[in-house]
Amino acid sequence: MTRIARYAWFTLVFNVGVILLGALVRATGSGAGCGRSWPTCQGVVIPEMSGATAIEFMHRAASGAALLLVAILVVWVWRGVPAGEPARTGAALSLAAIVVEALIGAMIVLAEWVAEDASLARVVAVPLHLVNTLFLLAALSMTAFWLSGGRRLSTKSHPEVWRWVLLGGVAIVLLAATGAVTALADTLFPKTGTGGGESGDAHFLTDLRIVHPVLAVVAASIGWWASGRLETPRSWAGKALPLLVGLMLMSGALNVALGVPVWMQLVHLVLADALWIAYVLASAEALQVPVEVDQTV
Repeated sequence: MTRIARYAWFTLVFNVGVILLGALVRATGSGAGCGRSWPTCQGVVIPEMSGATAIEFMHRAASGAALLLVAILVVWVWRGVPAGEPARTGAALSLAAIVVEALIGAMIVLAEWVAEDASLARVVAVPLHLVNTLFLLAALSMTAFWLSGGRRLSTKSHPEVWRWVLLGGVAIVLLAATGAVTALADTLFPKTGTGGGESGDAHFLTDLRIVHPVLAVVAASIGWWASGRLETPRSWAGKALPLLVGLMLMSGALNVALGVPVWMQLVHLVLADALWIAYVLASAEALQVPVEVDQTV
C-alpha cells in the first residue's frame, strides 16, 4: 500500500473519531459549552477547560484537524494522481462534504439548536447533519478504495447489483437519520422522565422513538434476503457486513435495555459507521468495471 493510500485510510478513521466526539457532545448536552460563538469558543481561541466547554472545545478542535487532514489529502491526490482518475473526484467530494459539515455545525451553534432545545428546526437539522456525515464517510472511503488499487465503477456493467446497492444505500441513510432523531429524543426526554421540557409534557419526539428499531429490523431482514440472491464480494468488507448487521441489532437492543447510557450510544454509533463504510466498500467492489475494460480506458 502506498503512503498516500495509508494516509487516506487514516483520514477516514480520524473522521470517525470526530463523529464520536460529536455524539458525545450531544449525549452529554454539551452543545452550548462554547456559547453562541463560532469558530471561537466562549469568544476566545482557547477557553478555560472545564465541563461542557471542554467537551465542546475538544470536538471543535478535532473537527478543525479533520478539515486540515482532508485538505492535505486533496492537495496530495491532485498532485500525485493523474488527471481523469476517480480518486481525484473522491478527494474533491470529501473536501466539499467536510466544508458543508463545518457550515452545518456553525449554523446549529449560532441558531442555538443545542443543549435542551427541542425545536422542530433542531429535529430537522440533526438528521440532515447526519446525512452529510454519511456522504463524507462515503467520499473518504471511496477515495481510499481507489488509492488502494480499486477500479473505477460502472453501473451499466452491473445493472441488477446497482439497483440493490442504491436501494440498500437509501435504506441505511434513512435508518441512520431516524436513529439520529431517536438519539436526540433519548437525550432530551430520557425515559425516566427527567429530560428537557416541563414535567409531564408530551413531545412528538418521544412518539418517534419506535420508528428507528422497527425500520432496523425490516431493513436487516430485507438485506439478508437480498444477500442470498446476489453474489457477496469476497473482500473483508463484504464478509463483515452480516456480522456488523447482527452486532448493530444486538447493540441497539442492549442500548435500550440499559437505559441508553452514553458509552453504549457511542458503541452503537461506531458500529453504525463501520457498517456504512463496509457497505460502501463492498458496493464499490461489486460495481467495479471488469479488469479488461478498465485496462482499455
